[in-house]
Amino acid sequence: MSVIANDLKKGMAVRKDGDIFIVLGITHRTPGNKRAFVQAMFRSLRSGQSSDHRLASDERLESVNVSRDKWEFSYSDNTGYTFINPENYENLTLTPELVEDVKEFLSENMACEILFIEGKAVSVEPPASVTLKVIESPEGIRGDSANNVMKVAKMETGLQLQVPLFIKEGELIKVDTREKKYMGRA
Repeated sequence: MSVIANDLKKGMAVRKDGDIFIVLGITHRTPGNKRAFVQAMFRSLRSGQSSDHRLASDERLESVNVSRDKWEFSYSDNTGYTFINPENYENLTLTPELVEDVKEFLSENMACEILFIEGKAVSVEPPASVTLKVIESPEGIRGDSANNVMKVAKMETGLQLQVPLFIKEGELIKVDTREKKYMGRA
């Protein structure tokens, strides 16, 4: 099945130049007296690199079958990261390379979305925000409360991020997974 460049949408997968790409973003352009074109940002599944592609608005690309399924993170060990399908309890173990970008957010029984292309798992998407426990947080220094002063805290998953001075060890906080930022107490 083919798709016209004008009809591309974020999240679609297409085959181009012998590689499969995920569409990260699209911009339709119509310069003054020239022909319209589509500026697309693609991420290669083979290399993981993102790149810009300029396509004629009527250019045809081969569409690739994509599915997104909810899986729960179970545990990690030396073989990889294991997820369980909550509907049929099927196990899926993913390589550390595939989970590299999101491993700092994964906690037991967390629901994640796994992207499959032609039946093969290619990426893991955690929820937009997660609740994590602070395990290391140095005390704030008295009088250090000028304007919005932050300190580095370490979470149970190994993630380190900037938090306000009043956050103490053992507290639960909400973290934005897209920007790796503190959102508030949980």
